Amino acid sequence: MSENQPNVLLLGPPGAGKGTQSANVADEYDIPHVTTGDALRANKDMETDYGTPREFMDAGELVPDPVVNEIVAEALSDGAGYVLDGYPRNTEQADYLADITTLDVVCLLSVSDSELVERLTGRRVCNDCGANYHVEFNPPEEEGVCDECGGALIQREDDTEETVKERIDVYHESTEPVVDYYREAGVLEEIDGEATPEEVWQELRETIDAAV
Repeated sequence: MSENQPNVLLLGPPGAGKGTQSANVADEYDIPHVTTGDALRANKDMETDYGTPREFMDAGELVPDPVVNEIVAEALSDGAGYVLDGYPRNTEQADYLADITTLDVVCLLSVSDSELVERLTGRRVCNDCGANYHVEFNPPEEEGVCDECGGALIQREDDTEETVKERIDVYHESTEPVVDYYREAGVLEEIDGEATPEEVWQELRETIDAAV
């Protein structure tokens, strides 16, 4: 485990492996993995100038940026170092983040659209126990049957090709400007997200170590 506790921002499209690699970063540097969703759930009743997250979540509405900003600021104030995943989602949030913290390194897991579609549409989940598989990268011993409990494996609605392509389009439209924001600032480090998870982690760790 490293003695450094860096402030890391991890960017990338859905299916790029941000969750896996964020967990690696959190373990290696003994820092919290901060995601917008987890931060909102952990602080649902936190009072902000715009109301509580719960008010919007219970109404099925998107939590507005000013509320998300305050929740993220609270999550980042807990201690030294963090790996931030899923925020900022637009350049206004990136400006806000620059005002409340100093990033040591900004890393992009770079993966082509065609690879993302293959990864995401190949995911299968057990309808009974929730275990995850992939038809190519992590297949069950018997096709369509969970190794853990014998339940049926299904494709989630989120993982159909049509939905996956829509999610990737949304990323390009809304979140890719954040990538450009950091690229133009000269602080973006691109990681080959199409390598094996072990190779991605090695490059990511070396990039973080070089920055701190």
